[in-house]
Amino acid sequence: MPRLFLVLTLAIIVMVVPVSAGTESSVTAQPPATAPEIVNIGIYLVDFNRFDVDAGTVGVDFYLTLKSNSSVSIDDLELMNGVITSVSTVRDTPGEKEYRILAVLTAEPNLSRYPFDRHTLTIRFEPKLKNEQQMILVIDPENTAFDPEADLPGWAFSGTNTSVTNMSYIAGEVPYSRAVFGYDISRDTASTILKFFLPLMLIVIVSLSSLLMKVSSRLGLNASMFLAAVLIHWRIADSIPLVAYATFLDIFMIITYITLVMVLISGILTMKFSDSGDMVRVEQVNRWAIRIIPAISIILYLLLFLTFIR
Repeated sequence: MPRLFLVLTLAIIVMVVPVSAGTESSVTAQPPATAPEIVNIGIYLVDFNRFDVDAGTVGVDFYLTLKSNSSVSIDDLELMNGVITSVSTVRDTPGEKEYRILAVLTAEPNLSRYPFDRHTLTIRFEPKLKNEQQMILVIDPENTAFDPEADLPGWAFSGTNTSVTNMSYIAGEVPYSRAVFGYDISRDTASTILKFFLPLMLIVIVSLSSLLMKVSSRLGLNASMFLAAVLIHWRIADSIPLVAYATFLDIFMIITYITLVMVLISGILTMKFSDSGDMVRVEQVNRWAIRIIPAISIILYLLLFLTFIR
């Protein structure tokens, strides 16, 4: 009887141990890690529409190309800085998708150099749901280009750039892959000078030229020039939104106002001394005004242009 009990015990141990070992190995085994999905993305820019600096929006027309070993479509991506208004499918194959897209992009214009401002208009795409551990966007240079006939009235294109960055929205979360296509634009210099600075500089030149007049009637001319400068400034500044910093135009107009005020003061002094018959003082005011006011004005304008136009 003891032998029979011992044999049964050994048999039970032999059957139970392999089962336990197999169970333990199945619990500790980890599934193999999957590589992230690689999506090659390219944009062929057809054209930009009106760039509204005040609203910070611009229309854009472009082709979007997606290449991947898996089935990826425009529904898997999201335009992060705008709204897609129209999508039409050009090519739909298992490994490649191409779309014609019309969208309205949002921009954040920096107007510190206005009206010599420069901006970068960007098109930014991210996966809707998959982070960079699941999907990585890669710029496709073969399908990324800029149509030579693209035009944005009032602006000149100065360059393009592309990049892929990571974007996190919550601290500690796995970031998302972001593809960025940038297009540099600058305000047309010739139209800027003709529309903005030519009228103002003519006002300044006429006002400074009045210093050669040794009669009190020049005061009315200077007052008219000052009023014209204020009206032009108001008209130009009305075309951009209110910002919390001084633009190039603001500083330019401050210098213009300083010049016109100095000319006005010299005219008031000339009229005052002329009415009292003190011609010696009149000559002194005219002599010093001609020497000092143009010099101060030119120096201030030169410092402004050297500081901002780089």
